[in-house]
Amino acid sequence: YRPVLQPQESIPPTGTYMLRDRAGVPCIRVTLGAEFMVLEQKTWYFSLDPSRVVRTGTCGAKNAILSLTLPNNSASLLFYFLKDKNVYYVTKIFAHLYPLPVCKNCHYVGVVDHEKLFVSKGGRSFKCNSEILLRLSSMLRLKLVPLQMQAFSVPKGQYGKEVECWADYNKRILPIIIGGVIVGLLLIALLTYVIVRDRRRTGYESL
Repeated sequence: YRPVLQPQESIPPTGTYMLRDRAGVPCIRVTLGAEFMVLEQKTWYFSLDPSRVVRTGTCGAKNAILSLTLPNNSASLLFYFLKDKNVYYVTKIFAHLYPLPVCKNCHYVGVVDHEKLFVSKGGRSFKCNSEILLRLSSMLRLKLVPLQMQAFSVPKGQYGKEVECWADYNKRILPIIIGGVIVGLLLIALLTYVIVRDRRRTGYESL
């Protein structure tokens, strides 16, 4: 099996991946759609197919890894989780892609390291419906949409209360703010009209 790059981007299919520790207790749950973007003379795209993904990883008290790999190790996506007191986050994302060539013997590898991504409190899940675009190398990008994840504590294998990403928060709150501003401006205009009208009426009565 080899991934086939496409000339146009698409909405990647969404898959849910669960990892359990040696005792069979869920320690990581991730729901995501992932699309690799290869930058050659033009941009090529490949979406991760959940039906072909082999899920592996490790669970520790403070460190955990979720690995999503395609057959023949033709592509992989690894998330490295770190727990710091009652907060956890992704500190590293590694990806590689060995597709049918748009150039001869191309093997694309990239990493985002020493980061603090997708921060959430223990027992809660990080969720983002907005597109997340990560630069893994000069020739490889990773698009995640949507994304929901929870690590270290996943009671009954279900997501806990959601921690909303900033992009989703802004999309939700901006219309409210804009609506409030418009209403405020309309009230000011109405109040100004009433004051001007009353002053004119008072002036006429004086005459």
